Amino acid sequence: MQKVAIVTDSSASIPEMLRAELDIRMVPFVIQHGDKTWHDLVDIHQEEFYRWLPTVNVLPTTAYPGPGNFLKVYEELAEEGYHDILSIHITSRSSGAVQGATVAANMAAERLEGVQVKVIDTLNVAMCQGWMAVEAARVAREGAEIDEIEALLQRMIPVTDMIQTADTLKYLHMGGRIGSAKHLIGKMLNIKPLIGMRNGVIVSLGTERSREKAYKTMVKMVEKAVGPKGKIKVAYVHVAAPEEAKKIRILLEKRLTCVESIVAELAPSLGVHSGPGTAGICYFPTKLLEK
Repeated sequence: MQKVAIVTDSSASIPEMLRAELDIRMVPFVIQHGDKTWHDLVDIHQEEFYRWLPTVNVLPTTAYPGPGNFLKVYEELAEEGYHDILSIHITSRSSGAVQGATVAANMAAERLEGVQVKVIDTLNVAMCQGWMAVEAARVAREGAEIDEIEALLQRMIPVTDMIQTADTLKYLHMGGRIGSAKHLIGKMLNIKPLIGMRNGVIVSLGTERSREKAYKTMVKMVEKAVGPKGKIKVAYVHVAAPEEAKKIRILLEKRLTCVESIVAELAPSLGVHSGPGTAGICYFPTKLLEK
């Protein structure tokens, strides 16, 4: 019997069918543009949003869910009979979601007798965060206790890694999310930047002259981290670029042992910052799951 409920936010970009299958509760980010307001992956979805995004001169803004949004989900889970809730969120170094969830967890402790909410700062984003929610939900369904699941997540945090490239850094720059990779702005327009996350902050992992070279470099980076034919679980992430994700998959699965592969389009709350054409991977070595 499942004892622990799993909550995340929409930036995890977990495919909807997988999220539903594992009963992962999602708290949406808010996207605003002029007088328009959308709830991420609730009343705005990828296909519509990414057709519209290149037509605007001013990027939409995103806002993390407030404590009230998180508390509402925690209360619903308490009503369903859950006493333990793990709330797994985007890096606190680029978003206030962890702060909002923490405030809500404290409110839940006062209002919901016998219910504990633990908030996890993944120090990551996209399907790196998503993988943590997915694996947490899987072991929860096997009956794991909250401390056991939290320990698994703490093992995943340092080794779950994102590498991606984009046609342009325009969207990251316009949205103020360029982090320590800002020195790439102003370089030759035809370079393909490789972007990752270290200690919760976006960083530059280098540049290549073409997408093909960038994809090959991604594979080399993974191989260096986990060894030749190393066993990994990987999500091929993209923004309106499924064919690019497929190219990465072909290269990667020749060199690594992919125990599980997922294709996931980034949620609008993330894609607004990286822009259409973005493609990359979120992966972790499976040896930490071995008992």
